Parts: sequence; structure tokens; C-alpha cells
Amino acid sequence: MTTKDYLEKDYYAILGVKKDATPAEIKKAFRKLARENHPDQHPGDKQAEKRFKEASEAHDVLSDPDKRKEYDSARAMFGSGFRFPGTGGRTGGAQANFNLDDLFGQFSGAGGTAGGGLGSFFDFFGGGAERTSRSRGPRRGHDLEGEATVSFRDAAEGVTVSLPLTSDAACPTCHGTSFKQGTSPKTCPQCQGSGTVSRQSGGFAVSEPCSTCRGRGLVGEDCPDCAGTGRAKSTQTVQVRLPAGVSDGQRIRVKGKGGAGAGGGAAGDLYVVVHVRPHRLFGRSGDNLTLTVPVTFAEATLGAEIEVPTLAGGTVKLRVPAGTPNGRTFRVRGKGIQKKDGVTDLMVTVEVQVPHHLSAEAKAALEQFASLSHEPDPRAALKAGV
Repeated sequence: MTTKDYLEKDYYAILGVKKDATPAEIKKAFRKLARENHPDQHPGDKQAEKRFKEASEAHDVLSDPDKRKEYDSARAMFGSGFRFPGTGGRTGGAQANFNLDDLFGQFSGAGGTAGGGLGSFFDFFGGGAERTSRSRGPRRGHDLEGEATVSFRDAAEGVTVSLPLTSDAACPTCHGTSFKQGTSPKTCPQCQGSGTVSRQSGGFAVSEPCSTCRGRGLVGEDCPDCAGTGRAKSTQTVQVRLPAGVSDGQRIRVKGKGGAGAGGGAAGDLYVVVHVRPHRLFGRSGDNLTLTVPVTFAEATLGAEIEVPTLAGGTVKLRVPAGTPNGRTFRVRGKGIQKKDGVTDLMVTVEVQVPHHLSAEAKAALEQFASLSHEPDPRAALKAGV
């Protein structure tokens, strides 16, 4: 499908649907036309074959949201009655001899996106003036990214870290003007101070940065320290506050701490990727803290009140009910992470410890326990399954 076809053909009319037709209506219309004009139903009928191909082409474009958006944008820009020179039509009332496919192709090469000629084309002509204005007006600084490694406790409680950053800033010699101090830059004779020049590409006038002044609008002797770029490397140390409860791998945005803007533009943002060192006792489950606590066989069987440590220091008492199985988790409310919206919980999982060595008396007592407990075979279900 050529660009010429893309703009000349009214796919909505071909399918017989309105411009605001839903995807379901488009699909229904295509199926109807496909059944009526399928080559198998009309052997040798060139007109039916042509209608079938046109319907398939229209369906291919209108059923794809991205293709449909570009198609609608093209029709809105050039008008539904657009005809290319050489096909008996006019563009804007004036004849022109050019190949728009070649022009569109320029925007899918360097500086464009492969296969994205129309999108790049609309971006260029729809926003060209705006970009030209921005190139000489205020420009926002670049976003920067850094990394911080903190302890588990600092991540849970919140901490302020110092990050050394290297970024672009205004050249200290020329103060961002890009010209040598003591010289007097003059208006560029090529672009007359606009920073852009126009060149003809077929029937279109394409604006691009002036090669003489490099888009600055002025010409003069370049600053020797920044080679006329107006920028220099700047190293600074930034203090960043990490909130309580920050997790490993989380990306924190610090507004206005990125690269300096140009021409009075705002500074960019700083993004900090946080790495949290593991704790030897505590872990995380979402915003809650986790802890595994060993208990004896007797404590799990008979029940007990045990003390468990907290991340903030000290201990809390936890009641373990009689008959607690291995791996059961208890919630200790309010002993997790102190956050802005409240305190999270501590999730305690008990791990029953089985004794490795027993005295003769303890072994005898345990054997007596086994004979008196009359517990059912815990593997009965497994045997039944086999």
C-alpha cells in the first residue's frame, strides 16, 4: 500500500460505515462485503475481485487502532478530496510535481522510526514550529538517575542519603552563551537570526536548524572551554530523603534535582534506584515486616508465651496456642514499619524445633506419650491415594 493509496482512498465509504463506526461495525461490514465479493463465489469477475481487495485493504487499516488513527490524521490534514499530481487533482489549488512517498520516506530513516513515516511526518509538520521555538527558548534540563544502597533498618525507618552527581550545566566561562568572552556575536546572515532555514522537498518547505549558526541565530567566536556548546560538566552532591518503607528496587523521583535547564528552563528530575541490604533476622512482605521464630516441640504442643524481637528494638510477647503446627504465622499489630499513613504489622512465623538428642528419661517419656496419645496415622490419606 503506497502513501498515495493511503490518502486517496475513502476506506469508510468502501466498507459503507460511518467515520465513528465501532470496531464491531467495521468487522461486520467487512464480512458482509467479503462474502458477497469473494473470488470463489464469482470466478473470473474482475470487478468482484477488485471490491474484495479494496474491502480487505480497508479492513486492514480501520481494524488496527494505530493505523486508523494515522489514516484519520492524514485525511484531516489533506482533506478527504485530496488527489496527487498526475491523477487529475490539485493540492491546495496549485499543481506540484513530487513524490510524497519519497518525502514520507525521509522521516522513516535517520532521526525517524523505522516504518513510522506518517507518524514522523505529522510530528514534524504538526510540531515543527513549536520545536523551533523551543530550540531557542527555555529548555527543560535532562532527567538524571542515580543509585543508593541502604541498610534494611534505614529503608524501613527512612533515611537521608548523599548522592554525588555529574550532569550538564551552563559553561562557567561563557555562562551558557556559547561565545568567547569579550566578543560581540552578530546576527546570522544565513537565517537572519531565526536559527532555522527552509529547504524545498518536493512541494513542501521543510524547516531545519541553520548550519551556519547551528540553530543559535547568532555567529561569533566560540567559547574555547565548551567548544561553542554552552554546556559543561558539573559535579555536585545532592541530599535525597528516602521515605520510610522504601523497598528494594524502588525508583524514587526527586523533582528539580536533575540537569540544569537552558535559557531559563526548569531543571530536570532525579530518579534514585534504591538497593536494600538484607537483614539477618527480618524480611519484608509488602509493607509488613516478617520474622521466623523457633519454638520447642513442647511449646508448640502445650502452648506457651514467648518473647520475639522487634526491628525498633526491645521485644514483644506472643501467645502460642496449644497444638500450633509448624509454619503457622501470627500477626503482631503495630510492630512493623512506621509510615505516613500508619504503622504496619510484624508477621511472626513459628518454626518447631525437633530435638536431635534425648536422654534416656526423655526418650522413655516420649515413648509413653506416643502410646497414650492414640493419634491417628498421619499418612493414612497418602496410603489410600496410592
